[in-house]
Amino acid sequence: MTRWTKSLSEAQPVSYWLDDPGKPHPEPALTTTETCDLLVVGGGYSGLWTALLAKERDPLREVVLVEGREAGWAASGRNGGFCAASLTHGLANGLTRWPDEIKKLEELGARNLDEIEAAVARYSLDCDFERTGEIDVATEPYQATELREWYGELEGQGLADDVEYLDAEAVREQVDSPTFVGGLHDRHGVALLHPAKLAWGLKRACLDLGVRVYEHTPALDLKAYGAGMAVRTPYGSVRARRVALATNIFPNLVKRVRAYTVPVYDYALMTEPLTADQLASIGWKNRQGLGDSANQFHYFRLSADNRILWGGYDAVYPYGGRVRAEYDDRPETYAKLAGHFFTCFPQLEGVRFTHAWGGAIDTCSRFSAFFGTAHQGRVAYAAGYTGLGVGATRFGADVMLDLLSGERTERTSLEMVRKKPLPFPPEPFAWTGIALTKWSLARADAHGGRRNLWLKTMDRLGLGFDS
Repeated sequence: MTRWTKSLSEAQPVSYWLDDPGKPHPEPALTTTETCDLLVVGGGYSGLWTALLAKERDPLREVVLVEGREAGWAASGRNGGFCAASLTHGLANGLTRWPDEIKKLEELGARNLDEIEAAVARYSLDCDFERTGEIDVATEPYQATELREWYGELEGQGLADDVEYLDAEAVREQVDSPTFVGGLHDRHGVALLHPAKLAWGLKRACLDLGVRVYEHTPALDLKAYGAGMAVRTPYGSVRARRVALATNIFPNLVKRVRAYTVPVYDYALMTEPLTADQLASIGWKNRQGLGDSANQFHYFRLSADNRILWGGYDAVYPYGGRVRAEYDDRPETYAKLAGHFFTCFPQLEGVRFTHAWGGAIDTCSRFSAFFGTAHQGRVAYAAGYTGLGVGATRFGADVMLDLLSGERTERTSLEMVRKKPLPFPPEPFAWTGIALTKWSLARADAHGGRRNLWLKTMDRLGLGFDS
């Protein structure tokens, strides 16, 4: 029990984004045998973008999409709504892993974000899209030093366009928290949006282009069928020339892919709408997205109606990698997050939280998406977005369509696309390694960022655990 627990007394254990009166009715379940050119399995961003782009590439292509629950109900409707240009889970991760390709990856990522913005306008996607940028804030002096050094490195490599280092005074001019001692401002590389409305809008756009969408239709198995593939569902089946698997953290129908991802449960709170005086007290006039620089980090932003979403910090891995509904609600994390919120913004004491929720992120050991094919190229998959999939899933959809076409493109030529991360080991080794990594990250945060031998070894091997 903390002094801030009272702020949670009326919080509903449901995603604020999904708790919307404009939520569309689901499409009917599949109860027959369908045939099509392309079957998309999964109705989150990854699957919806794949279906939409497939119809844009070839309007005559017959496309079917099946979703086990309802479009956008999982990670696509529970995230923070940060739509980043980065395809590599941040520039630092990309520069470490693909230094020879980083400028191309940054160019492709910027183009991808521009194309998302264009699609929002073209299809009239009512998703509160705002090209606000983002500030990575330092809350400890060592973090400010690291951000300043990182900015110098970016300048030296010609990667600092539209990025600005902010000292304590400058960052508090943007958003006023007594905990902020520095920041790195990316002015154009991040947009904010309403994540569930994006998914619902994409579903409507797919339907308008002739995609046949079936909800409450889980895909049960995948088998070769003549020159194509067949997928069985509870009440029917789909026979398709090509299949795109967009199930992310849920068990992939290509079983060998499953070892490459683990579920990480992430949690968030949403406040009641701030009054004009409350908003003025924190000075958040330019509405940028924010994230702090610790290993156990928070992300936070304003909604269209001036609520504050506050999420992150705890990244919970359930033993055995199980994905279960009961893990979506974690009161002990909500209490911890509430305390952190009022430490950051003491001037908002008395504000109540209206929603508290969680959900699973598909994490892989390199923190960014991986891709591949199966069944002689008739099946493609993408997974492992590790919490930055709002924007990157559109790029991943293009990659899957490229792979299914069998053509070599600038996307499929990338090392990021051609090579996979290391898989996670079986239990109990996965749980033990992840627990040791989490303990080491927390210890580093408490000791000036100093990484112990375990973390240094993981760094050398290119392995990690993140949300």
